[in-house]
Amino acid sequence: MPTPSTYTGLTRAHWEKAADHLLLAVRPYASPRHGRIDLPGSRPSWSGPRSDGLEGYARTWLLAALRTAGAGGDDPHGFLGRYAEGLAAGTSGAAEGPDAWPRMADTRQAVVESASVALGLRLTRPWLWDTLDDTVKQRAAEWLLPALDPSPVDNNWWLFGLTVAGFLQDAGIETDRAQQTIDRALERIEHWYLGEGWYSDGPNRSFDHYNAWAMHFYPVLHAHLAGDQDLLATYGPRLHEQLDGCTRMFGADGAPMPYGRSLTYRFAAAAAPWLGAMTGHTPLTPGATRRLASGTLHYFLDHDATDEEGLLTLGWHGPYDPIIQSYSGPASPYWASKGFLGLLMPPDHPVWTAPEGPLPAETRDAVTLLGPTGMLLQSTAADGLVRLHNHGSNHVGEDEDPGYARFAYSTRTGPTSGKSERDNHFALILDGVPTQRLTADPLGSGPDRAASAHTPCPGVRVVSATLVHGRAEVRAHLVVGAPEATLVRQTGWARHAPEGSTQLHPVHGYDATVHQLPGGSTLFGDSSEILAVEGTTSGPASLFVALASLTEEEAPAPVATLADIRVQDPHTIHVTWQDGTAAVLHIPEES
Repeated sequence: MPTPSTYTGLTRAHWEKAADHLLLAVRPYASPRHGRIDLPGSRPSWSGPRSDGLEGYARTWLLAALRTAGAGGDDPHGFLGRYAEGLAAGTSGAAEGPDAWPRMADTRQAVVESASVALGLRLTRPWLWDTLDDTVKQRAAEWLLPALDPSPVDNNWWLFGLTVAGFLQDAGIETDRAQQTIDRALERIEHWYLGEGWYSDGPNRSFDHYNAWAMHFYPVLHAHLAGDQDLLATYGPRLHEQLDGCTRMFGADGAPMPYGRSLTYRFAAAAAPWLGAMTGHTPLTPGATRRLASGTLHYFLDHDATDEEGLLTLGWHGPYDPIIQSYSGPASPYWASKGFLGLLMPPDHPVWTAPEGPLPAETRDAVTLLGPTGMLLQSTAADGLVRLHNHGSNHVGEDEDPGYARFAYSTRTGPTSGKSERDNHFALILDGVPTQRLTADPLGSGPDRAASAHTPCPGVRVVSATLVHGRAEVRAHLVVGAPEATLVRQTGWARHAPEGSTQLHPVHGYDATVHQLPGGSTLFGDSSEILAVEGTTSGPASLFVALASLTEEEAPAPVATLADIRVQDPHTIHVTWQDGTAAVLHIPEES
């Protein structure tokens, strides 16, 4: 009898039931021989409907594989038989037809889906692969083999080939070539490892959930399944370090931090905590791991992540188009299947039997620097809120990406998107239009602060810093090179009335008036309100300082009472917090 889950109420049986419901809900959309699952949706991905149908097969197959492998092959719903038939039909070589899979040479998205196909086959090999006839095995292997080639995309895609190679090695197929693929992939991602558990997702500064559900997930899981202790000795401690910060990004309500891309994968964010428990490379106790993962599953299922048919939608809570990438199709959300990794641990594993423990966000107020990322976490135990202050994570493109460009994110707000007023943004107002923040160049950080710089327009540089304590945030910006009397604007958190309290107080450089602006829709609601303060530049360098707060405490004290702030000069700010502790915030000078 498992120990009651006093926080979430969820046990292993609930996870199994949730997996079954998700899998049974997609059955009506399977092709005649189950080779594709063509889910309904308002639009296909940029790869087209045929690729989307393969995605439906591959990502739900991964869930079915985790479900049946975790049950030791017990399969009361007949998942294995249906997916085995789909494998045979999809790889039959037919160029057209309702079951045919696209080849990787023609559709590069097939490389992504090959990893889920191969990982599912690896997990269920005694009950599925080993039962297939040689003709089907040969066709399936031929379809998978192109994934061993160098990745067509220079980011986490290198790990899809590694995952296919791990299965082929187990199956005794092209083992030398498979090893070469594994070695090449690990060598490539090594260039992106910046220490303390953090990878960039490619040759950039993109730090997001791909660390949890890709950069650590595939190498560590491969090493575990292969029993490769040398690989685990390298990649396991990195996972441990990453989890030390990553697990603090979950609010007390189970919500992961909504920043970055591919947010529609939702509870896939729980994959890394499960993997840490499974391999022994985690800072969490077994009960805390289950608390975190179960809280995340419960959070999304309780917030309408599935529609009336039980299908996962493209969105966060319910459907929400602004966060959907062009590569996402109707079945993309089923990468959330990774969040069920815990089912691979047997019912008597401590992760299922130990008492649930509290999340870091609900034990005490804390500030956590996320290694080399330039990101700072601020959590408050009174409301279980977690806030992320971004001074170093980017997703570079021609236009500002709301998933990366904001100065701050939280587990219960924003970001706004499209033409709406940007939340947590600092901008020059040029011809009535706010400037963008395309990149955040990190300029140093500390236990309670982080700084960065960006170029909003030619000839102008903005050096920014955030200092936090409790629920209070000091937001400072030094504008260098702007024309005299240029209007600037600082916005605060996007709030959906009547939930929560947001506050913004001008301290230095701004006018005394606090404006209330319409913020548009966010992940959390259709319309929002945003506070803003404004000022104008004066001289070659102008400093602007504000105090901000986001809380769900009842009747919170005005944010202006949380700190006494004195500006010494454009680069030095003295802060005395409400509890008497003091800090000096230095605005860095760029060389």
